[in-house]
Amino acid sequence: MEAVHVIEGRAVPLDRSDVDTDQIIPSDWLKRVERTGFGRGLFSEWRDDPGFVLNKPEYQGATILVAGANFGTGSSREHAVWALQDYGFRAVVSSRFADIFRTNCTKVGLVPVQVDEAVGRQLLDALVDNPSLHFVVDVQDRRLRVPQIDVDAPFELDDFTRWRLLEGLDDIGLTMRHEDDIAAHEGLRPSWLPSTAP
Repeated sequence: MEAVHVIEGRAVPLDRSDVDTDQIIPSDWLKRVERTGFGRGLFSEWRDDPGFVLNKPEYQGATILVAGANFGTGSSREHAVWALQDYGFRAVVSSRFADIFRTNCTKVGLVPVQVDEAVGRQLLDALVDNPSLHFVVDVQDRRLRVPQIDVDAPFELDDFTRWRLLEGLDDIGLTMRHEDDIAAHEGLRPSWLPSTAP
């Protein structure tokens, strides 16, 4: 996982609440065995509508998704997070996230930015009026800034998760910090037991 310090860019307004993981990535996409390519399936049933926000040229290339409340409900599929990342999103802003979705985000470096409901509404409305708004998600300071509309809002991120994001450590990266201890342990095991050594 790449380290995440500051994410800057334009945003897409998805003005829908209670978006579940099946709407984010429909179940027929779950047959894939790779972790890549899920971006093509992101909101695929909604993208059939030419008027859907991701189909609008003014939002192309945006790296931040601003959604309504209660984003990522439903099944715990991590494919939903993979689809958002594969499409090009680096952060998702909402006034509320499903717990499992939020955890899945932080484990792969997609930053869940939970803001006050009034701020969330302000961002959605402002993006409709001005798709070129510049967003800054500062993981170090745990703040979301949109200077053009005077937004400077805190977001919650526990110290451990913040540290993982800043260091670029997924679960494997955390484990590999103990590589010497693992090798020492394996060196003490009887040769007839299974080993992780090549």
